[in-house]
Amino acid sequence: MSKQVVAIYPGTFDPISLGHEDIVLRAAAMFDKVILAVATAHHKKTLFTLDERMDMAREVMSAHPQVEVVPFSGLARDFVRTHQATVMVRGVRTVTDFDYEFQLAGMNRELMPEVETVFLTPSAKYQFITSTFVREISLLGAGDDGQNLVSSGVYKRLLAKKAALSSLAP
Repeated sequence: MSKQVVAIYPGTFDPISLGHEDIVLRAAAMFDKVILAVATAHHKKTLFTLDERMDMAREVMSAHPQVEVVPFSGLARDFVRTHQATVMVRGVRTVTDFDYEFQLAGMNRELMPEVETVFLTPSAKYQFITSTFVREISLLGAGDDGQNLVSSGVYKRLLAKKAALSSLAP
């Protein structure tokens, strides 16, 4: 019996975009199990809470039983070892992404030489999408701005967040 190949796809997913979905579903076609590791993001000020980001990711991935959504904090190394993963999946859109991810992959190899990092590029129609763009367009735009960047459930949450923030404005 061969060992199940578990891959970790870590990120803050604030919010999870169609680009993220594309990467995780392509990884799920390559590996037995993919863990979408939603970071607590101590170093970032997120728009959505960890619980909200987890709920959105679980909703988006609900039709894909080989994808598990799990929160994580601390070093990715410890999370990867806890879940007995042998692959780290990273999405790369641009040369700038690659430069950072290449350095990160090198450090991860130093910390856990038994784990391979796999870089996946999103489909062409998603290469420009970042969570930062999604947040800014959805919160600062009008009408259906941002609707084509995220799933419908995530878009509804963005609209609700925008309404909540607008009600707090002076």
